[in-house]
Amino acid sequence: MRVLAHITHDANLQAAFRDNEDIHASTARRIFKLMPDEEVTPNMRRQAKAVNFGIVYGISDFGLSQNIGISRKQARQFIDTYFEEYPGVKQYTEDVVAQAKETGYVETIAHRRRYLPDINASNFNQRSFAERTAMNTPIQGSAADIIKIAMINMEKALKDMQATMLLQVHDELIFEAPAEEIATLEQLVPKVMDSAVKLEIPLKVESHYGDTWYDAK
Repeated sequence: MRVLAHITHDANLQAAFRDNEDIHASTARRIFKLMPDEEVTPNMRRQAKAVNFGIVYGISDFGLSQNIGISRKQARQFIDTYFEEYPGVKQYTEDVVAQAKETGYVETIAHRRRYLPDINASNFNQRSFAERTAMNTPIQGSAADIIKIAMINMEKALKDMQATMLLQVHDELIFEAPAEEIATLEQLVPKVMDSAVKLEIPLKVESHYGDTWYDAK
């Protein structure tokens, strides 16, 4: 979601992150048109989360309705309201598809390209899939860029420590370290990871530790 806010330059999306808001609750307030004193229920947040993540996959009103168990008409209203509240996201989805149709590819923030041979296909299903891929790749691909840059930087930062980097799981890095290095890692890991790239809104990294990965969650 932070990558989406950066790439789309959407003012409302960026404001939510700068104000350290729960982005899904913030979106729920907007798509449900809640007043400042009205509560965001867990179900509202769940539905808003589905909209937030669905948008970057080019989700349809039918797909959203199936995902969260609402009518197709209500799902269309959610999507329309989302784009009204986050016009930068709407503009991005249109611009990135148009650009892909012209160049035949899209890029991540690290300039990795994904070529889309079906972006101008006459077959509707092939073309639609390529359009959704065009919307999603710069977001998902850029998130992958960021974590890989963070991993390279972390490996350098650990050179004089016993701690080792074990796993990367989506946007998480898992380390194994002796107890005496935990305090240092708690300071070092967020500092290195959140400076992997410079975005228009800050990256936010949290750290947890425990005897097992489960205990650290």
